[in-house]
This record gives sequence, structure tokens and C-alpha cells, in this order.
Amino acid sequence: MPYATLGDLTARAGDEELLQVADRDGDGVIDADVVAAAIATAESEINGYIGARYRLPLVVVPDLVTAWAVSIARYHLHRDGAPDHVVRDWKSALDGLRDVARSLVSLPVSGSDEQPADDAGRVTLVKPRPVSGGFGSWP
Repeated sequence: MPYATLGDLTARAGDEELLQVADRDGDGVIDADVVAAAIATAESEINGYIGARYRLPLVVVPDLVTAWAVSIARYHLHRDGAPDHVVRDWKSALDGLRDVARSLVSLPVSGSDEQPADDAGRVTLVKPRPVSGGFGSWP
């Protein structure tokens, strides 16, 4: 299930803005492949932050993740520099994702979507046992 759709972007940005940034061939129609690429980029970025804590793909996409996906995709659609309000939304989304990655914020998902607490990817340091019998002796 995608984290955002063209409808989500349209609800946030409006048809006029999307025509300006996603009508790359100038035919007066939003290019669906351009929007799909921006959404895919947003999903990849989101997964990079939440993948260590949650099973991917998310079975149910929380509204918060959709909002972040819209903000990130919208930012990427502005090839020639996004307006300040779009940049602020993008930065806010990344801040929220960093908070999720640092376990400061949890996504409202079912317990089955959370990653199991195993030792995969963790490093454990173990002190060596002291050697008895002096220098060069084996225990």
C-alpha cells in the first residue's frame, strides 16, 4: 500500500501547484509518472528512517506517515527550488522521522508491525578473560 497518493498530494497542494510542478510535458495534465516517482522517493526516505523499528512494508499506513510522504514528495516535485512553506513542511517531516528513528516517537501501528527486539544489527562488546599464570600463559 503506498504511503501517499495523487489524491493526497492534491488535497494538500492543490491542482494548480501540482500542474506547475508535475506537468513536465506541458500538456495541461499532471504527469502521473512524475508524481509516482516523487511518492516512491518519499517512501524510500521514510523506510530508511522507520525500517529499523517497524516491519516493512507497513500493513496499515498511519495518517502521520501519509502526511510525511506528502510533504517529502511535494518537496521533491519542486525541481527549481521549493517555496519556503514547502521546505518547512519537508524539514518538519524529516525531523519527525528522525524522532521515530531515535525512538522518541512511536508510530500508531499494531504490535505485529514493530520489529522484534533481537540482536540483529547490534554489536556486543565482550571483555576478554584475564589470563592467569602471567605473561604468555594460556588458561
